[in-house]
Amino acid sequence: MRKFIFILFAISIAFSSCKFVKEKGWFGLKNADTMDAYLRKQDSLHIADSISKVIAKQKAIEQARQDSIYNAEQERLERLTRFRYHIVVGSFITPQFADEWSVYYNSIGYGTEILKAGNEFNLVCARKYDNMKDALIDLGHFKDTVQIDAWVYIDE
Repeated sequence: MRKFIFILFAISIAFSSCKFVKEKGWFGLKNADTMDAYLRKQDSLHIADSISKVIAKQKAIEQARQDSIYNAEQERLERLTRFRYHIVVGSFITPQFADEWSVYYNSIGYGTEILKAGNEFNLVCARKYDNMKDALIDLGHFKDTVQIDAWVYIDE
């Protein structure tokens, strides 16, 4: 038994300085480099964290887009409920004619707006009001000075 232990001890000392043992470890098994494994793990955690940050940014951008769409719709609805009365200077079935008439009234100083009435008509509106009284008062003045066949449209 002593001979066996001595032979084993002699072999271990002989191979301990061997290049093979230094490179591959005892019995040809490479010992795991713990620092290399730690760095790989940290790198993968960093990549996963970066991906989650990008996903969070994309969700925030999408939420901001949805919020802006919602706010624009609310503003449009508020404008429609606030300014229900419009002085109309032209009503056209052909959108191109309505655009040309709108350009003309814009050129003489009226900020026009084209409204859709039903499915067919494009109304060129020169002014808008939040109550009927102001719209009718200004309509009389508008008929005298700008467009004789102007009329008031009530948006519902």
